[in-house]
Amino acid sequence: MNPNIHDLAVRILEAAGNRQRFVVALAGPPGAGKSFLSEWLCRELNERQPGIASVVPMDGYHLDNAILEPQGLLPIKGAPETFDPDGLKHDLERIRRADRIVAVPIFDRPLDLARAGGRLITLEHRIVIVEGNYLLLDQEPWPALRDLFDMTLFLEVPDEVLEARLIQRWLGMGQDQQGALERARHKDMLNARLIKTRSTEPDVIWR
Repeated sequence: MNPNIHDLAVRILEAAGNRQRFVVALAGPPGAGKSFLSEWLCRELNERQPGIASVVPMDGYHLDNAILEPQGLLPIKGAPETFDPDGLKHDLERIRRADRIVAVPIFDRPLDLARAGGRLITLEHRIVIVEGNYLLLDQEPWPALRDLFDMTLFLEVPDEVLEARLIQRWLGMGQDQQGALERARHKDMLNARLIKTRSTEPDVIWR
């Protein structure tokens, strides 16, 4: 299926009905546009029902560089083992209970660190969009998240488009051309191929 943003917003609202909490997973490889599209989808939902939706970014659950460096994981930051899926699972369980405000972390890309309590999911937010690379990954411990999602979406983007976007991302963060190529091809695209080949079937493929 290849829905447009308006049709997808309507579909989510219809599926959510009158439920107190409806959680949507938006997964896909790095550079697919998850952050942009999740915020756009959130705006579309809120235009139809003001205040109904918010976004939880999986990137907020990056392990800190101070944890990664002693373990030799800093060069592969962004790989599955450099996140805290148990922390994400715990927060999603709290969000699903819909009985109090839940503070979630967000990732500050320019500073390359997660900011604790960077966003509040309130009781007004009946629809919560969780966006991130590994939400549908079939490797432990990620499958434990699956039952927490009411609807799953996967962004499908050709590899050549991903690579071009990722190179531009690294250039924008101050890398030189060679450094941007190295990081995109030998780090991000390895993760992208893992995500494309080892993610479980979503409810909706979004191209």
